[in-house]
Amino acid sequence: MDRSTEIREFLRTRRARITPEQAGLAPHAGTRRVPGLRREEVAQLAGVSVDYYVRLERGRTQGVSETVLDAVARALRLDDTERAHLFDLARPTAARARRRRPLAPQKVRPAVYRALDSLGVPAMVQGRRMDVLAANKLCYALITDFQARPHRERNAARFVFLDDAAHSLYTDWERVAGDCVATLRLYAGRHPDDPQLTELIGELSLHSDTFRRLWADHDVLAHTTGSKRLHHPLVGDLTLEYVVLAVEGDPDQTLIIYTPEPASPSAEAIGILASWTHSTTGAHTAPDASHHPAG
Repeated sequence: MDRSTEIREFLRTRRARITPEQAGLAPHAGTRRVPGLRREEVAQLAGVSVDYYVRLERGRTQGVSETVLDAVARALRLDDTERAHLFDLARPTAARARRRRPLAPQKVRPAVYRALDSLGVPAMVQGRRMDVLAANKLCYALITDFQARPHRERNAARFVFLDDAAHSLYTDWERVAGDCVATLRLYAGRHPDDPQLTELIGELSLHSDTFRRLWADHDVLAHTTGSKRLHHPLVGDLTLEYVVLAVEGDPDQTLIIYTPEPASPSAEAIGILASWTHSTTGAHTAPDASHHPAG
């Protein structure tokens, strides 16, 4: 992915969200040719020269200071996740240069598999680019049996955008799709040279108009907590809260746990689904190492 293009489009879309009035600037007379803030207005708010800001927006970031990046982030009212993304795009480091080497395949530790199996609620481990590395039977039964799919299809983004079942499963499919794209955007800022990410983005862009539209928005999201509304073909409607936890030892692995409100219809639905999974022979959560997605 071209870093200059990424930072230009990210800053342009952030500028477009903010009006001069929202930024505390006096409105200019005459017709405005662009939505949101002009480059010179961002420069004014950040306390830098127009030429300096234009160079930054064009991706010429060599030597840019953290002070300037912080000032631009404040001027554009970036949240913490957007600020971190701006720094990822604008400040290549030695660590980023090292990432250009092929990424080692991700593996889930046996202790994490045991933790998944011990949970009485749906849970999964996601890796790079939203690859599904592992899950418990209840999660497979709730969403889809990723383990039964070919390796390249064991990916949450591919499921959301390329599988018709996802449209039926997620009541708020458009919101889920937007969150999915924003999560991939954040990952792309950290791993711009990941060839499997490039392949994934190309595939989703080719086959999904919605993905192309959302990808052009340049939104970023760091999943921590939230809720999802689902319509499951076996147990009907349910609402689940989720929490995203870091997996020690791999910054690109997260444990996602879904829980219903106690004594709610959703909790009853999860109980029914759990009983169904116990009465069937589903895929186990701990395949051999050859089943782990590469990269």
